[in-house]
Amino acid sequence: MQSRINPRSVLFPLVVVSEFCNAALYNTVVETNHGPIQGYPAFNSTPSGNLTNWEHITVWKGIPFAASTAAQNRFRSPQPAESWNQTLLAKDFGPICPSATTGDNGYNISEDCLNLNIWSAANSSDAKLPVVMWSYPAESTAADALFDGGGMADKGIVYVNYNYRTGSFGWLAHPWLSDEVLEETGHNSSGKWGMLDQFAALKWIHANIAAFGGDPDHITVMGQSAGSAATYHIVNSPLTKGLIVGAIIESGVRDPHDPLATSLAEGYQTLETALETGEEYVASLNVSSLEELRALPMDNLTTSFMDTPTYLESLQKGPANDIPIITGNTKDESGANYGQVEKVTEYYSFLNETYDSDTGNWTSEFLALYPTDNSTSATGAYDSQFTDRSKVGTWLWANLWHPAASSPVYTYFWDHAPPNQTRGAYHESEINYVLNNLYDTDSPWTAEDYEIAAKMNGYWADFIKTGDPNGNNLPS
Repeated sequence: MQSRINPRSVLFPLVVVSEFCNAALYNTVVETNHGPIQGYPAFNSTPSGNLTNWEHITVWKGIPFAASTAAQNRFRSPQPAESWNQTLLAKDFGPICPSATTGDNGYNISEDCLNLNIWSAANSSDAKLPVVMWSYPAESTAADALFDGGGMADKGIVYVNYNYRTGSFGWLAHPWLSDEVLEETGHNSSGKWGMLDQFAALKWIHANIAAFGGDPDHITVMGQSAGSAATYHIVNSPLTKGLIVGAIIESGVRDPHDPLATSLAEGYQTLETALETGEEYVASLNVSSLEELRALPMDNLTTSFMDTPTYLESLQKGPANDIPIITGNTKDESGANYGQVEKVTEYYSFLNETYDSDTGNWTSEFLALYPTDNSTSATGAYDSQFTDRSKVGTWLWANLWHPAASSPVYTYFWDHAPPNQTRGAYHESEINYVLNNLYDTDSPWTAEDYEIAAKMNGYWADFIKTGDPNGNNLPS
């Protein structure tokens, strides 16, 4: 069971792992704006793979960056974290946020979940290493082994991941909430609680990361799928202007005219739609006031909701943060998964639903490009059009980005299939490689996988350090 360490825990002497590691930050107490924190060695023995600096890596887990979101803080902007006087022993992951998908998997689920984790190989608080902030995809948490930060820290990068609200806790819009926000801030909207958590985590990092050996003026934001949407929120928001120097958006961005932009990770919908959905949902809960809504048990509210930014307008007006970006896709994602369509009629039905709209009927053009006359070819055509939609959507997005922005966009296409599975280069399959943390998962990795991880991580690390993935530190 994983839980937040009591901020009033008492500092105990540490046993030094070896004389070689005396300079590591886990041998000292780190001072933050909220209180002192003690970290721990990220590794107790040599990890498998290609890490060369693992003895120096310190990890701090479960650091609160905001207050509990329960009770009167539910459906509100994140509130400041409470300070502590005695040393916080940051050895264990903190609670994760409730959602409709986390289930009973051994995590401590709580509305007091706005905490973050830091990996750093710095040997002092004066190191000023580049920083990367990771936003996880849907159905995930910062505690997942897939998002371990040791591989990035090994390359001289301070890596931070964090929890943020999702589902109804993160995205519920409702007139009651909009009225409250209007009264408190002058803005008549609601439903972006998770996005505000993302911004709060970034601001905490900017204010405190120097203590962990990071450079607060050199922060890159990074995420995959729903985490890529979080990353793009940060790029576009005036609330984060000037806080970041780059962004890595994995699976990814797409042309806002693609119907998938309203249904996949991005979940881009209008505020009007969000309010309508929220009103229907709250009516189903049989509450008659905002006070009653906030008093409901946490488990009564675990359901899925979509986000509501204005995607196309942000591209046309230009981003708040005009910064270099890496974005791309995996070959077998966004619906590409062999066997999803078993009949030709199902394929035709899918095309009609997707491409026959008020703006025109594009079904015949798609059938000309992705033809089929039997069930086998229907499956292939279905997967191929999804793969191509991702690639073309990224290209179209980049063309929309450039007229209003001056920074470069680098694109990638991931087609390597990890071992021991039949889904190909599936959605999320690049994460272990770009984070270079194959050591923390149980797949039967081969020498080729470790070689690919070193190269992919080299691209990402160079971008985080310089704004250009094509640097001089790539493996040969």
